[in-house]
Amino acid sequence: MTSSPADTDSISPFRIDVPQRDLDDLHERLDRTRWPEALPGVGWSHGVPPDYLRELVRHWRHAYDWRAAEERLNEWPQFTATVDGATVHFAHVRSPEPDATPLIITHGWPGSIVEFLDVVGPLTDPAAHGGDPSDAFHVVVPSIPGFGLSGPTPDTGWEAGRIADAWAELMGRLGYSRFGAQGGDWGAAISRELGRAHPERVIGVHLNLLPGAQAATEPTPDELAALGPEEREKTLTSWHRWSAWSREGTGYAVLQSTRPQTLAYALTDSPVGQLAWIVEKFREWTDSEELPEEAVDRNRLLTNVMLYWLTGTAGSSARVYYERAHATGRAAAPAEPSTAPTALAVFPAELQLPLRHKAERTENLVRWTEFDRGGHFAAMEEPDLLVGDVRAFFRELREKHTP
Repeated sequence: MTSSPADTDSISPFRIDVPQRDLDDLHERLDRTRWPEALPGVGWSHGVPPDYLRELVRHWRHAYDWRAAEERLNEWPQFTATVDGATVHFAHVRSPEPDATPLIITHGWPGSIVEFLDVVGPLTDPAAHGGDPSDAFHVVVPSIPGFGLSGPTPDTGWEAGRIADAWAELMGRLGYSRFGAQGGDWGAAISRELGRAHPERVIGVHLNLLPGAQAATEPTPDELAALGPEEREKTLTSWHRWSAWSREGTGYAVLQSTRPQTLAYALTDSPVGQLAWIVEKFREWTDSEELPEEAVDRNRLLTNVMLYWLTGTAGSSARVYYERAHATGRAAAPAEPSTAPTALAVFPAELQLPLRHKAERTENLVRWTEFDRGGHFAAMEEPDLLVGDVRAFFRELREKHTP
């Protein structure tokens, strides 16, 4: 992976070019995997089943083609810049339409820029994908500091607010005084903060997750009585889903919020450990019945894992959880309501199922769309639905402000 020398204000070209020795090392480690014992008949209840993981590792070792994935990623013009002391990697894909809207889209954990491989083309060049050229975007796709090609971070303090400020700085360097933002997972927290902290520059914020908009506590009879029948039913569904996830699904977050460095030794040394840590979330968080491949192509999933493995950023990517849990100052203060026009795309398998009456308390909510399929990794699972909603949202904003 190569980039040109850069000073603190410059932007340098970047191309992914993994040394063959790193791929050989991966293959040797996969061949020498030390497999743990497992109980029979427990399925996924104790974690990733060994039979499933063994087969996926065989595919990784003998069928998966990193060079093809590398070539696909390198179709995007990529760059690095030093922002607030950290190296930020990003793709910058300009639209052929000169009046396209600038848009920064941000991934989450355990995702990466790989999440957006199927949406950047339709967003930047809608005419080539059966869309209206007026819906075009100049798209910036950064890797979050600490993640993949932007890792590791050189210091502490990289929580959502600081990352949002870095994005505002980056977009300014690219010549975009006004722009939109889109994201899910940590990308949603960052995009939301970007609109809240820089409303004079952010045209609109499109989210496919809104942290804190779910029913995080059991609703009281009085709270339910104040809602209409449909919102009451959604509130109960949101609470039951959040309650179940809080009991069974938060172990990863507790570890990453408290001891990311200790976890890093295992995941940085064992590719199978890194794979299991991530693939479990793709199975649990996608709109799938049994296997993550029902929702996300397995080679695409492995490319996402490779960006963590090849860069050794299991630990540094986990630090964002630690920073949130140990935040002080501005980062720890209750967030003020956002004034930026905001859209929320609701996918039914999302763990944090949002409630509109809660979202309206904290967001300038101007668009709310509910879909009948899709989960946490919307850009990978249902790219067409996500692209369509992003286009529609920013089209509405353009029409509203056109004399």
